[in-house]
Parts: sequence; C-alpha cells; structure tokens
Amino acid sequence: MQYEIKRDGDFQYIEEGQGKPLVLLHGLFGALSNWVDVVGHFSQRYRVIIPLMPIYTLPVLNTNVKALAEFVHDFLVHKQLKDVILIGNSLGGHVTLVFVKRHAELVKAMVLTGSSGLYENAMGGSFPKREDYNFIKAKVEYTFYDPNTATKELVDEVFSIVNDKGKLVRILSLAKSAIRHNMSEDISAMRLPTCLIWGKQDNITPPEVAEEFKRLLPDSELHWIDQCGHAPMMEQPVDFNRILDDWLKRRGF
Repeated sequence: MQYEIKRDGDFQYIEEGQGKPLVLLHGLFGALSNWVDVVGHFSQRYRVIIPLMPIYTLPVLNTNVKALAEFVHDFLVHKQLKDVILIGNSLGGHVTLVFVKRHAELVKAMVLTGSSGLYENAMGGSFPKREDYNFIKAKVEYTFYDPNTATKELVDEVFSIVNDKGKLVRILSLAKSAIRHNMSEDISAMRLPTCLIWGKQDNITPPEVAEEFKRLLPDSELHWIDQCGHAPMMEQPVDFNRILDDWLKRRGF
C-alpha cells in the first residue's frame, strides 16, 4: 500500500490514523517504505507518523547522529507532539537514544529494533567495490535472514545511493558518527518503558547487542523473532506487529 507523503515547510512525512502518537524512525539505508506494514496495522488505533530523515541533505560537516536527533526534535515541536512513543530501527534506534538523552520530556516510551548505539557490524566503512552491483547485492542480502527479502528494487536503491558521491560521503560520515557516539554510559539513566524487538539472526547488531541493551536499560523487555535479520518490521512484519501490539496494550499505551 502506498501512503501519501505530506510536505510541511522543511519536513516530509507520512501521517496516518488518530490517537496516541507513534513516531517511527528509519535507518541509514532505510526509507518510509520500511514501515508500511506497521503503518497499516497500527494506524487503526494510533496516530502513526514517519518523518523522512535528512540523511542526504544535511551539511556534510554536520551529518551526524546528534544532528538527526535535533531534526527529530524540531519536527516534534513543529507538529506540537508530546508523550510520543519513539520506534527506531538500526540508526533510527540510535537517534532515538540520543533524542531521549536530550529531550526525555517529550517521550512516553521507546521501541528499539536492530538498534545501533552500543555496537554494529556496519555494511562496510568504505564500499571498496561500490560500482560492483553483485557486491552491493550481497551486502544488502546480509541484512536479512532470507536473502530474498533484498528485492531488486531495494538493491537498486542502495546501489544508486552508494554510487552517488554526495550521498556516500554523508553515509560514511553518519556511520563514523554512530561508532563514535556510543551510548553505553548513558542508557542506564533512561528509565522510560522500552521494548526491544530483535531478529535472532541479526548480523548487523547481533543478539549479544540486544542482551546488552536489556541489561543496561532499567525498564526494558526483550523479544526475539526467529528466522529474522536486522529489520524485523520488514522481514517478519506479522510477528513484529504482534509483539509490539501486545507490549503497548500491557503497558497501557
């Protein structure tokens, strides 16, 4: 299903449904489409909002995790949103953690899935064979348990990104920023309810990363999805939605 991309000032986003706000944050190679099954399921009872993060449009010297967190802050203020539930995948989870450290007063709870912030085995720091389509295809397939999840459309999109010099420079800048900006000393102070939803076969942020998040976050639950890699909401959307639905209901959200 295709959702309308709304444009308001400097912001582009999807917004569907009414109710308590769920704000979804995509990862480094992610897009609004990563969350299509989540939108379809939860917009029946929640106000589901996905801002398009300015990964490729920030000034190169300011392309980092903190700048993305401030973009999210500006977006929430612009939309007059508070008591939001932030849901982040991969880099989007890392941005969620930085945002909560800086602006916890706006957040009711957070959901992390395949989140960076402690450790990640990134797709590669230099893309030495970025002009080799099969190399990029293998890198995208590595993200998932089932390589068939890496559709030609998805591989084509990543191939286009890494062969655009301006976009590649920003991708590498963000990847280095994520490695530098380790959150291990910060998250023990984050006492808001947290749901961790992890693929058992995540190669990018492996299971031990999820276990460490569970250990460090004071009010967290960890849920596993089998036969699933780094993007559970894409690869196993039914299980992802079921786990998140149950957690939201039990926590009264």
